[in-house]
Amino acid sequence: MKAKFLLNLTALIALTVFASGCNGQKNNTTATETTTEAEPVGPKFNPDSAYAYTAAQCEFGPRTMNSDAHEKCGEWIIGKFKQYGCEVQTQKADLKGYDGTILKSTNIIASTNPSAQRRIMLCAHWDSRPWADNDPDSANHKKPVMAANDGASGVAVMIEIARLLQADSTLNIGVDFVCFDAEDWGVPTWETNVQDSGDSWALGSAYFSKNLPAGFNPEFGILLDMVGGEGANFYKEGLSNRYAPDIVDRVWAASKAAGYGSYFPDQEGGMVTDDHYPLNENAKIKTIDIIPYYPGYGGSSFGPTWHTINDTMEHIDRNTLQAVGQTVIQVLYTL
Repeated sequence: MKAKFLLNLTALIALTVFASGCNGQKNNTTATETTTEAEPVGPKFNPDSAYAYTAAQCEFGPRTMNSDAHEKCGEWIIGKFKQYGCEVQTQKADLKGYDGTILKSTNIIASTNPSAQRRIMLCAHWDSRPWADNDPDSANHKKPVMAANDGASGVAVMIEIARLLQADSTLNIGVDFVCFDAEDWGVPTWETNVQDSGDSWALGSAYFSKNLPAGFNPEFGILLDMVGGEGANFYKEGLSNRYAPDIVDRVWAASKAAGYGSYFPDQEGGMVTDDHYPLNENAKIKTIDIIPYYPGYGGSSFGPTWHTINDTMEHIDRNTLQAVGQTVIQVLYTL
């Protein structure tokens, strides 16, 4: 989710709002990092393709709940996964937002190699934040977010991986791509009469976690949240380390083997309530979160465009998309 919550890493007691913003400074990593230990496997992830899928979602406009853009983009996502050989099912539900709004939600589940017993889940949310309530200009706080990074980038990485898997017959496991809806309707900062306890976020994944499709039983899951931003580094998220430390270790080792270890510091960042939380807590599916962390900035740790009107294609970095995409490919092809 996006106005997520940071849990105290030393005590794991109090939830405090993980307010966001970020330093906006690019790091010095490049997409061509190599190490003597790198042993990349699997097909080459195409960042230009992922970038194009991100842009295609943004062309619909902000995909806010109950909007025409939201419905049309959902149809596009379904069509792309079908185009790349996936069996697709949808999970529709009327969910209640923090303000009582009924949200017409659609979770999208796309599966490769559906007969495979051994399965891995990749997931991301596809809806847009209705309010740019972290924008430095308060005049923008009730404007919708384009959500190029905060939503579209994760879905784009998954679609590119689906395309690669269709063209490759060597992977003998199945992959379930899950696009969660209604993730970003959490209490806005300007809503002073409503206390945000954290349960107003990740509504689609919470519903999914309590209503799993028949036979849905992945070995583990990887959540992709804001995986295309400029200057992004992906620290080990705290709840991921708490619920699935072995999967965290597997993914971070894969980043090094694929040649992108500098994007994945071997350090822990904040604990964040995101779509992986209900998957772990309710469905007992070990799921980790690949999410950026910008330490040392006063107002936010999610990046300079988080919940602002500047979350647009101008701030999507192909290098970041490639680092994450190739790392996930590395994980899949070393199981």
